[in-house]
Amino acid sequence: MNYNLLLENLTNPALLFFVLGIVAVYLKSDLEIPPNSSKFISLYLLFSIGFKGGQELSHESFTSEIAWSMLFGIFISAIIPFYTFFILKRKLSVYDAGAIAAAYGSVSAVTFVTAVSYLDSQQLALHGHMVAIMALMESPAIIVGLVLISLFQKEDPTNRIKIPQVVKHSLTNGSVLLILGSLAIGFLADAKQAEGIKPFTNDLFKGFLAIFLLDMGITSGKKLKSFFAFGFFPFAFAVFIPLFNGCLFAVLSSFVTDDITNRFIFAVLAASASYIAVPAAMKITVPKSNPGLYLPMALAVTFPINITIGLPLYFLIVQHV
Repeated sequence: MNYNLLLENLTNPALLFFVLGIVAVYLKSDLEIPPNSSKFISLYLLFSIGFKGGQELSHESFTSEIAWSMLFGIFISAIIPFYTFFILKRKLSVYDAGAIAAAYGSVSAVTFVTAVSYLDSQQLALHGHMVAIMALMESPAIIVGLVLISLFQKEDPTNRIKIPQVVKHSLTNGSVLLILGSLAIGFLADAKQAEGIKPFTNDLFKGFLAIFLLDMGITSGKKLKSFFAFGFFPFAFAVFIPLFNGCLFAVLSSFVTDDITNRFIFAVLAASASYIAVPAAMKITVPKSNPGLYLPMALAVTFPINITIGLPLYFLIVQHV
């Protein structure tokens, strides 16, 4: 069973396109996805997930389990940057530790999208409220990471980060706004109206995901080249901490919900690392942090670890624990 699940994931076309992107970089190929096309595809994926999530949410009744699940998601996003910051601070600067901790506490929308595709391959459907929880988990980690930097940086005690500005930036981030907006529109649209765009939101999804992961592979391959100059610690962290987080919250999620689909998504969200929202926030608020560290860690190491080893591992845990 373990072997079949892993083999099935490793032969998934979307994952193989990701590998093709990395191979293209190392073969010095001129293969690339135009930046405008890449941005469009990423927006499409967020729109599609949000809209379908809204449709599912419209069929759900708001229960105490959903309320507790939302609180649990916020807790995950706040606690992960807290303990990872102190691990990172032993080897890295306060600024880098805070930025990386925020990235690993926040979520990766693309990993979430890949996890939804994985559930589909297991004939399981995503529950709409998990889309809302993913969006809720973007901001707390950024805020916690910035507060920790502000508290522990000693260069300028008067240089405190403005939390209201951070909160506003987090909530108006394009990815968060699109997925929440699409969720609301999907929730308001009736089944007949949603049917009209179903070919766009459903049938094209896996093809666009494959092309997007090809682009992610190319980007990852380019960033890996300079990443290893930082030594072994960032690489080890980017491999083991996400797997630890995913396994830990796959187990702890059983106290909130019995649904294996929801528990699997919680594990994936806990294991994923942001390489869109957090870098955008850190570039503005913590210019002293090094994107040459947290971007390759999240994108070039953690992302492929999650979609190759993580997804089947978390799925097995929620099935049997």
